[in-house]
Amino acid sequence: MDVEKCEFAAMQVARAIASLGIVLATGCGHDSAGLVPSSSGSPVEAGAPTKRLLVVTYTTGFRHDSIPRAEAVLAALAGRSGTLTVSFCRTASDIETMLSADGRARIDGVFFANTTGNLGLSDLPGFLAWVRAGHPFLATHSATDTYHDEPAYLDMIGAEFDTHGDQTQVDITVEDRGHPSTAVLPSPFRILDEIYEFRGSPRSTSHVLLSLDRHPNDGHAAAGQPGDFPLAWTRMYGTGKVFYTALGHREDVWDDVRFQTHLAGALAWAFSP
Repeated sequence: MDVEKCEFAAMQVARAIASLGIVLATGCGHDSAGLVPSSSGSPVEAGAPTKRLLVVTYTTGFRHDSIPRAEAVLAALAGRSGTLTVSFCRTASDIETMLSADGRARIDGVFFANTTGNLGLSDLPGFLAWVRAGHPFLATHSATDTYHDEPAYLDMIGAEFDTHGDQTQVDITVEDRGHPSTAVLPSPFRILDEIYEFRGSPRSTSHVLLSLDRHPNDGHAAAGQPGDFPLAWTRMYGTGKVFYTALGHREDVWDDVRFQTHLAGALAWAFSP
C-alpha cells in the first residue's frame, strides 16, 4: 500500500475507533514496530473507563509462550483508551468466579486470548446466553482449540481448529477493507505465524475478514495448492458481536503494529453501538 492510500485508510479507521478512544499508529510499513512498547510499563489512562473487558488466558491444553505478551498488549490498548478497562482471568478459580453469573454482571465483554482445552466453566450455557444477549466476544488463535467437546461453544465462535503445520510466512488477503479491524492493513500482507486449518469453513455463518487463497507452505503435502483458508471473521450470535482471528501464536506477532491495529479495530467494532 502506498503512503497516500495508507494514510487515507488510517483516517477511515481512526474515525471508526474514535468512540473507543484508542490511539493508533498508521502502521503503513511492512516491519513497523508495535503500538505497544516491548518494555513493561503502566498503561496511560486517558479518562474514566465506561466499558469493562475481561481477558481470559486460562488454558488446560497447550499453553502459548506468547500469552504474557498478549496480556501486555491488550492491557496497553485498553490503557490508551478513555472508555475501556481490562481485568484478567488466569486460573481455574478465576473461571468459576469471574465468568459466573455474578462475575458476568461486572463486565461488558470478554476476550479469549489463546485459551485451550475445556476451561471448566460450570455455567457454559449461561455464558453463551450472556454473549447471545448482546455482550461482545473476541478471541485469538487457539480459542478455536478450546471446548472441542462443546458444540454450542464452537457454533458461537464460528469454527473448530483441526490442524496446523510448521510456522511459515504467508501472504494474507484482506477481504473487507471497510471493517475497522482490517481497514488499515495492506492486501496482501506477509506475516510469519502458525497457520490454522479448521474443521469446516466459517463462511456460511460468518463474515470473513482475512484469508489465504492457497494452502500454507507449512510442510503438509498440499502446500502451495489453491484453496480457501479463512483466518479472521466476525459474526452475530444473537445480538452479541463475535470477532475471531487465527493469528497470534508468536510473541512477535503480538508486537507487530499491524496485528495490534487489527485488534484495536476489532475492539472498537465490538463495543460500538
